[in-house]
Amino acid sequence: MTKRPITLTAGAVMMAVAASAVPAMSVSAQDFDWRTHEGDTVTFLAPVHPIVDGMAASGLLDQFTADTGIEVDVQTLAEDLYFDKMEQTVRAAEGSADVYFLPMDSTAFTQYSADAVESLTPYIEDPTKTSTDYDFADFPDGFMGGVMYPPGADDAEAHGIPLAFEAYTLFYNKDHVDKYLDGVLPTTMDELIAAAATINEAGASDGVAGAVMRGIRSDTIMDTLTGVVLNAVGDMESPTPYNIWFDGAWDSPRLDDPAVCKGLADYANMLAAGPVNKFAIDWPDANTLFQQGKAAFFIDASLFGPGYEDPEQSVVVGKTGYMVLPPQQAGENSQTGHWLWGLGIPKNSASKDASWYFIQYMTDKANTAKLGTYTGGAPRLSSYEDAGYTESLVPEYAATVNDAMSDSRTTVVLREGWTGTPALAIVDTMLAIANGEDPATACAAGNEALLAAVS
Repeated sequence: MTKRPITLTAGAVMMAVAASAVPAMSVSAQDFDWRTHEGDTVTFLAPVHPIVDGMAASGLLDQFTADTGIEVDVQTLAEDLYFDKMEQTVRAAEGSADVYFLPMDSTAFTQYSADAVESLTPYIEDPTKTSTDYDFADFPDGFMGGVMYPPGADDAEAHGIPLAFEAYTLFYNKDHVDKYLDGVLPTTMDELIAAAATINEAGASDGVAGAVMRGIRSDTIMDTLTGVVLNAVGDMESPTPYNIWFDGAWDSPRLDDPAVCKGLADYANMLAAGPVNKFAIDWPDANTLFQQGKAAFFIDASLFGPGYEDPEQSVVVGKTGYMVLPPQQAGENSQTGHWLWGLGIPKNSASKDASWYFIQYMTDKANTAKLGTYTGGAPRLSSYEDAGYTESLVPEYAATVNDAMSDSRTTVVLREGWTGTPALAIVDTMLAIANGEDPATACAAGNEALLAAVS
């Protein structure tokens, strides 16, 4: 489970509000009765997050109540507290929340395994409960992979709806590329690694690292790491529940597959081109260093991008470039992974139908685009044709995210206990390579460790 609060300053929020300063959407499909549950109240449990701020700042919360007659009791907590509260709430005998921010990963799967999260497919398929213009197919198929259960089943049902996504992309500092690389951008992953190493050496006296990456020994780096590995393996299948780490069965780990090992080495080599404290860096540190102009390259969540254009928190405004991950061979397609926040309904909710009205309202086409201006991570395809959304973002950033999402795959592994020893076996393999161990040797050892962890 990767915890990743994205906080925007007041300046960034005001830019998002300005970009979306149009009247809040009133419900559209006239043949759908939005007031069926008038008088109900839904309790919405969420972490502190720009999406929640956006629901209030854009007027959507008030408009939802005006259009449906359903009151919303919003309860927010700091993210570190939220995860504990969320688990307690959805697993309790009696419900205290009706809708909640759902991490669309192994967290959702463990809740499904405990029969704690409601299937939304019956609501989506019921024309008396879902407006005809909701268009569930507008969410990319790949975005649903983390919440379709039972995993891999032909009759798998949706247990969450995407709210905001991140794809793993490349940020670069244009000034550093101009100064140290004569303005020449890498076209392959190997060229990127070489460029990062070059800048790390040449920029040392200037306090500039070639790259900054998540380098701590923690399962929290797994999503970014998986995105880089997916770029290395190309069209290799990565079906749920195994993702790219197993060849169709838990007793067939494949860290020693040359393509998978190459991806681990790609990440490790980018990490190796980092500052002296690179093995103590998590995403807040990496993000801050890039914002401060102290690194040339940074591979991580696309959601960080809007913050680089906010003068209240960044010195790289107008100096940041955005790219999909460079492919293995020039001209090939880039690949990456994605992670999502979604909305779900606890099984113990007392107001499930009204809760579904809230979810479909906040995640329809118009409102997904509106809320996406607060994160740069709108998870509907149609959002990238919505002028209000795209014009709120730097054009290069919007184009990069749109390109990345078209070929991205989920980073999740759906297995109880995955974020403990199994995930760390993969992280340890990457860290061994970053510390100078031969990749093939490290991957072979890592494969044995991963097999032992899931046996």
